[in-house]
Amino acid sequence: MLHLKKVLGAKPKEHKVSELATLFTPWGETLDADHVLEEHPDPQFARASYQMLNGRWKCAFLASNHEPDGDLESVVRDAPKPSPDAFETDIVVPFSPEAPLSGASRQLQPDGLLWYRRAFETPALDGGKRLLLHFQAVDYACAVRVNGQLAGTHVGGYIPFSLDITDLLIEGQNELAVCVADPSEFGGRLRGKQRFDRGDIWYTAQSGIWQTVWMETVPASYIESVTIEPDAKTGVLAIGARLIGPSDAESAFPPFKVEMLDADGKPVASAECEPDAATCAVAVHLPNVHLWSPDDPYLYDLRLAFGDDVVGSYCAFRTVEIRQDDTGKKRVFLNGAPLFIKGVLDQAYWSDGLMTAPADAAYTFDIEAMRACGFNLMRKHIKVEAARWYYHCDRLGMLVMQDMVSGGDPEIKTWNWSYKPTLFKFSWNHMRDDTPANREKLGAGDPRYREEWTLTCRDTVRLLANHPCIIGWSLMNEGWGQFDARAACDMVRALDPTRVVDAVSGWYDQRCGDFYSVHNYFRDMAVWRDHGANRAFFVSEFGGFTHRVENHSALDEAYGYEPYDDIDEWRKAVRSLLAEMDALEPKGLAGYVYTQVSDIEEETNGILTYDRRVNKFA
Repeated sequence: MLHLKKVLGAKPKEHKVSELATLFTPWGETLDADHVLEEHPDPQFARASYQMLNGRWKCAFLASNHEPDGDLESVVRDAPKPSPDAFETDIVVPFSPEAPLSGASRQLQPDGLLWYRRAFETPALDGGKRLLLHFQAVDYACAVRVNGQLAGTHVGGYIPFSLDITDLLIEGQNELAVCVADPSEFGGRLRGKQRFDRGDIWYTAQSGIWQTVWMETVPASYIESVTIEPDAKTGVLAIGARLIGPSDAESAFPPFKVEMLDADGKPVASAECEPDAATCAVAVHLPNVHLWSPDDPYLYDLRLAFGDDVVGSYCAFRTVEIRQDDTGKKRVFLNGAPLFIKGVLDQAYWSDGLMTAPADAAYTFDIEAMRACGFNLMRKHIKVEAARWYYHCDRLGMLVMQDMVSGGDPEIKTWNWSYKPTLFKFSWNHMRDDTPANREKLGAGDPRYREEWTLTCRDTVRLLANHPCIIGWSLMNEGWGQFDARAACDMVRALDPTRVVDAVSGWYDQRCGDFYSVHNYFRDMAVWRDHGANRAFFVSEFGGFTHRVENHSALDEAYGYEPYDDIDEWRKAVRSLLAEMDALEPKGLAGYVYTQVSDIEEETNGILTYDRRVNKFA
């Protein structure tokens, strides 16, 4: 049954034009701008020779008048560099200029440019060493220059990229400059929950560098990347490596070696190969496998060596699949045993850092708080997080369902993605997403957007595939830019057959993937029939009960799906709803995802307040 009172209470409303209150998290309050997020950015591919470039930079906001839906790569590549006097604004990287912790207090406009500038010293590069420059995320299109020379460009706000800048260096001090353009919702690109017209479920548009920047020196021959594929059934760890070999064609490739160590640091297995090209594969056989699980998140350390290059990494062994339990109900099975998913939606916004965590400890705080509340999974919602968050989930035993980033038509068609599916459940199973007319209705009519989504989906799977915490991929959400879900599901299954796939979360199901995955904020809780597809039934969003905590909210306005003025009544209602969901497990419910980890701007439906100072559930 549809609860119309709840529907009317959650209807988007006219918003006041009001400033967000500046709320500092405990970590942001004590931030040292000279020591920001200094931990190694990628524990799965870590060298000792890294140097952080987070901290104090200069920036400049310049008019450009380019078209937000144009060729932004050309815009940033061809933009003339401003004079040194233009860099008059201080900014703390990696916080976006819109975030309070950046200190910039500016918003990049869709037709403007944002320039960054800083200096760095050339490190010792004896013996033919190279210098790699890494950006974990820059939103949206950027061009990187070293000493005035173009080092490279990158398009896309969520995927890391690296540049070899060795040949652009000068002795002593070098200048690093980055030019950024970001159209947000006006360009029809991937943007997640960002909007200039923030409000309700949409949040402040951000731009520029929003994740860690760092450098590292590597030998002339080095490991470029690795794939890690543990097989828990056979005890075999398959590692594929991409290698940069000697520049001298006559020189032989050094051996590629892998050593595996247990949790106590004791070597337990090793293997090596003699590569004769830029790729090689090696199999490590482990006689007795210690499985990874939420209750026992056991990690093996890896030492990868290629000549003088040594990289630290880790892996874990576990299996994930969908199959019937003893009663014939479809379940998620982890390591051969049925697992009831108790998830929570994680959009990962912070009151002072916005999309960027104010400190590494902020990641562990959220994860541990959700474990204490009884959740075993976090659904990373419409965002690719920094590598350290996944690392902490790996080591703390928090399961992850990873969303793909959405976008599409800047004119969001509220009727199609919100009002129609809310009012008419019949529409959920009767709208194809592979016809030109329906792609247009769902904001995916532009072929450039569809190509970008597809490429970024592939990159996301490849980027995160080595993390044992991730048990599944969630592809499309509530029709936002949805298209060709069946083809997307087939693509992801081919890329990664070791995880489950939630092809369509919310509505407009295409009868593909491992789940009949629904969002239920306004109807009676029940296990719904799958119309012949016979998949696991998954409530991938529900709840959203709201309680605004005075002095810990960004706005006077509050948005959520069922408001409670009294915190005790809120707690009682949330616990009652979670118990109701638990009671549906014997009836065939495979799992759920409660909305959500924290308040965000106008939304006050979090378990934690936006500033992480109050746990409403405690």
